[in-house]
Amino acid sequence: MMLLSSLLSEMPRFFGYYNLLLLGQAFLTTLALSVSGCVSGFCAGLALAVLRRAPSRALLPLRWLAMLFIEAFRRIPFLVTLMLVFFVTQAMGLDIALFTIAVVAIFLIAAAFTAEIIRAGFNAVPAAQWQAAAVMNFGYLATLRLIVLPHALRSALPPAIAYLVMLIKDTALASQIGVLELTQAARSLTSRGYSAELVYATILILYFAISYPLARMGRWLEKRHGAARHR
Repeated sequence: MMLLSSLLSEMPRFFGYYNLLLLGQAFLTTLALSVSGCVSGFCAGLALAVLRRAPSRALLPLRWLAMLFIEAFRRIPFLVTLMLVFFVTQAMGLDIALFTIAVVAIFLIAAAFTAEIIRAGFNAVPAAQWQAAAVMNFGYLATLRLIVLPHALRSALPPAIAYLVMLIKDTALASQIGVLELTQAARSLTSRGYSAELVYATILILYFAISYPLARMGRWLEKRHGAARHR
């Protein structure tokens, strides 16, 4: 009861104009990190999955490079990837914003994981459909666009979105290089003397506001396409 009364008495001071401005800026930064990194990573993951299935012998070196990229970044923790991108850009003398560095790190991890998820979606498409496309003299890209992708994405989208929701929470690690996102804002507010319980409860609600709509979308896609397959 004492803790609750203390938090209630602290709320008017905590939710002041400048604190709300800081939280709003951190919220928008986290949202921008999540959307830009995850969307670009999903598109790159789709391209990598398509490249890995390409039948052309001329693309064999690129297929090996794509496989190496996917296997490497699926096994490197996000924080290590973030630090790697940060220190490589510093060593090269590149004047890149910290926000951009964090987006690049999210992009690399998202691309590697979603490429593997989409590849599994390709494998879920019956071989007979690939063979039927070959009999009808469809090229590889036409087979993907007209036959395989509509079916593969039904299986791949729900787990891909579930993974991207988890990656949104990992954007908190961007605070390690000084990006002012929600976790960094929480540290700043607690250092000013505000109650940690109140600060992190607010941050929890803001993270939930970002990730919950995406999680609901994944659940809707899974239910819709799962029901379609069942019928």
